[in-house]
Amino acid sequence: MSEVIWLIRKTMTETFRNKKNWLIYFGLPVAGVLLSMMIYANHSSGTLRVGMLNLDGDQAITQDAIRFLEGLNQIKITVLDEAAMKRDLAAGNLDSGIVFGEGFAASVRAGKPEHLDIISVKGTQVTAYVKAMLQNFVGNVAAIGRSAEGDDARFDTIYAAYSQQRFKVTAETLEDTSNMKSMTYQSIGFLVAFMMYSAVSMSEMILKEKENRTFLRLLSAPVSARSYVLSNVAVNVVVMLLQITVTLIVMKNILHIDSGIPYGNIIAALILFAFTAISLSLLIVAFSKSSAGAGALQNLIITPSCLLAGCFFPMDIMPDTMRKISHFMPQHWLLDMISKLQQGVTFGSLALNMAILIAFAAVFALIAIFRFGRNNDIRQFV
Repeated sequence: MSEVIWLIRKTMTETFRNKKNWLIYFGLPVAGVLLSMMIYANHSSGTLRVGMLNLDGDQAITQDAIRFLEGLNQIKITVLDEAAMKRDLAAGNLDSGIVFGEGFAASVRAGKPEHLDIISVKGTQVTAYVKAMLQNFVGNVAAIGRSAEGDDARFDTIYAAYSQQRFKVTAETLEDTSNMKSMTYQSIGFLVAFMMYSAVSMSEMILKEKENRTFLRLLSAPVSARSYVLSNVAVNVVVMLLQITVTLIVMKNILHIDSGIPYGNIIAALILFAFTAISLSLLIVAFSKSSAGAGALQNLIITPSCLLAGCFFPMDIMPDTMRKISHFMPQHWLLDMISKLQQGVTFGSLALNMAILIAFAAVFALIAIFRFGRNNDIRQFV
């Protein structure tokens, strides 16, 4: 045991003596959190900025339609001329524009609404709400026009009665937490990727010390190869725990990101994945002849698997075939745990996810042990 402790202290000292490692192991995960914040910072559901162009004059129906829109929540109406509206839409100062063309009120009175345009350079995601509410108002007035059958006096009477109706509506605004949840999910995705890279980097020290003969000098002392590998795994675990702790502290206490999940559950899930990452790193080292080969194998395995598992972007944008392939990646099952926890599923109900992560860790570790034992070049490690 004293040999293992001495080796752990030696490896930790050599690792953190290099300031670059501080940036790699702790700076990059925090940078991933900041990148997630930047990605989702502009996805907030704030007030829609809508420009209004009235070419129909002072018609009562047109004016009532404008007042109706001004009374909607989360919409800021600005009356503009045509040139100003085009300029502001192109510059992004407006989310959408509504044009009441000449003859709009007359067409609605006739029961066949026309001369109404909703324009936007941002697509239906910003026009859907305004369009739905406006169609509801215009549809009701057009129905009055059809029932009047061209009788202006009858239309005015029914429309006046309709306009004077008052309905008591109680509105309650709910906080939209979807952005925070997406931010948490993506931050954990970046952290998972950096944990895997860090695990390989730590395990790769075995190959580097063999290449520079440090390993052979250690074996000349009363240190066994098994103790050496065990100490490397222990240091790997410590680095993973520090990465998880630092990243979550930054998320919660500095950036104030509300994950919607008890942080104890996140830590437990990430620790479970850490063992999978360490087992995979040993597997990569076991199949590598040199540190350069380990680096190439790392890029071949970790980067594509993280892409497929949704570590760098939401799974929702991926086709069904890619989603099915992601089920063979351990990262998918961790991120699936995070997603389900955000939906309110209890941690104890995720036994399948935990069992799959444990299975991945066990399989990777067993293959690595078998490979170490069969490979003459690195038989000294076990």
